Amino acid sequence: MVRLTVYRTNSHIYAQIIDETGSKVLASASTLEAEVRADVSNGGNVAAAAVVGKRIAEKAKAAGISTVAFDRSGFKYHGRMKAVADAAREHGLVF
Repeated sequence: MVRLTVYRTNSHIYAQIIDETGSKVLASASTLEAEVRADVSNGGNVAAAAVVGKRIAEKAKAAGISTVAFDRSGFKYHGRMKAVADAAREHGLVF
């Protein structure tokens, strides 16, 4: 099963969909993308995380991916991590 890996820093949040072998990134989204930066002023908040969750779900659909395993990279499932997961679920990804 492919993984949705989420990583965060104080300033940004990154999401990648990685294949079963862990060697290939199938889709990615982050607050560093121009489209996301146009929507949010600060990349390190819950609103920005929700936009990244929406973008990664849209890119996953375009790549033909509907089901993923959520990998929170050791971060607590709270705040920005939860915002990414909730937005991705709302836009069609199944965990």
